Amino acid sequence: MNQKDNLQVLLQKNEVVKIAIKGALEKILDFCDTMSIDGELVPIDRNKIINEATSLAKDGYRVLAFASGDFPNYTEGKEYENEEIPKLTFFGIVGFIDPLRKEAIKSVEECHDAGIKVIMITGDHPETASAIARQLGIADENSPVVTGQMLSSAGDSESEAFEKLVFSTNVFGRVSPVQKLEIVAVLIRKGEFVAVTGDGVNDAPALKRANIGVAMGSGTDVAKEVGAMIVVDDNFSSIVAGVEEGRFAYDNVRKVIYLLISTGAAEIILFLASIIAGLPLPLLAVQLLWLNLVTNGIQDVALAFEGGEPGAMKRKPRSPSEKIFNPLMIKQTLVSGFTMGAIAFGIWFWLNNYTEATEFEARNYILLSIVLMQNFHAFNCRSERTSVFKMPLRKNIILVWGVIAAQLLHIISMHIPFMQRVLRIEPVNFFNWLNILLLSLSMIVVMEIFKYFMKEK
Repeated sequence: MNQKDNLQVLLQKNEVVKIAIKGALEKILDFCDTMSIDGELVPIDRNKIINEATSLAKDGYRVLAFASGDFPNYTEGKEYENEEIPKLTFFGIVGFIDPLRKEAIKSVEECHDAGIKVIMITGDHPETASAIARQLGIADENSPVVTGQMLSSAGDSESEAFEKLVFSTNVFGRVSPVQKLEIVAVLIRKGEFVAVTGDGVNDAPALKRANIGVAMGSGTDVAKEVGAMIVVDDNFSSIVAGVEEGRFAYDNVRKVIYLLISTGAAEIILFLASIIAGLPLPLLAVQLLWLNLVTNGIQDVALAFEGGEPGAMKRKPRSPSEKIFNPLMIKQTLVSGFTMGAIAFGIWFWLNNYTEATEFEARNYILLSIVLMQNFHAFNCRSERTSVFKMPLRKNIILVWGVIAAQLLHIISMHIPFMQRVLRIEPVNFFNWLNILLLSLSMIVVMEIFKYFMKEK
């Protein structure tokens, strides 16, 4: 039997073959010419049945219709076309509903705040789809529902009419698996980054075509096989939480890179300026190694544990083609790197030209000043736009202790004979340490001004 839209059951009773089918109301009605009322067969009242089903659908119920009848000329193994199936008796409809999880409504709202467009594509009745979409906040009273029939009438999936239909709504009802795949293909073709959720065999093509296929844990093996990820608790809020964690992780990668590159840029500026000015090299190779692998290395690791910023899910999605070194990263790296390098060079220039400090003593002060500036700059890197004074320290205690450890490690090394010989350093008195500390605070001041103007844009 070639009837794929409905489930058929064949029975044999007293040598009479019977057929029972269930499925979408509009499909089942095509097979029926009578209906059963209190055990009696009467002519079918299509309008009454459709009105009742529509009423249920408007309340968010999924509607299934049932019909049965004799199949006297049935031949086992033969495939029958729809028109060869005898007329059946309509027995009724049933409406059922999966109650919306409370967190689902909030999750959809969070998606909208984050610039994520949520689209419902279902094989259910358009009225059912519309009702559920309104409850979820995906659509409002005036939002149209595009049906599979409307998509078919629009022609080829690459036609302009088809594309207009796809972008005209957030709700699709009575859509076939092929049409779901075509909708996803249109969205991707127009530059959207698409994640598709699904649990059935019919969802597999769309799951595979999407940029990210999200299969439900309770779904079919086919859906899980083609999905890029599986949500084991079948909860939409878990997907939203995943998006949030993804943004946090991406932000932290940027912060660590920002700290590494800006401090490296500062060292380059310091060396280039010293060479141009005809001054000795400000740092020895072992001192550079100490800066990059020990003191700064502790802070890099600690910064990776930075908690997510509250506004992460209020930002619009970035383009998948956007590089980590976007305009903001380039600007902040140049500003912070130049500031750190300029301050260090200023100290180096002053010590070499206006004091009686030896080259050994000058390098000792330069190394300490860069360590302190890196200590302060680590707090700048906690957020690219939010003021350091608005970022609670308790959100990353590891960084606080990491910065303290980096500074203490350097101070202790200045007092250990072995480390003094290795790093070519010596202790500094508290007054000089405090002066360098206050000068290093300018890293906070400059980057706070930078963040203020970036926030205004």
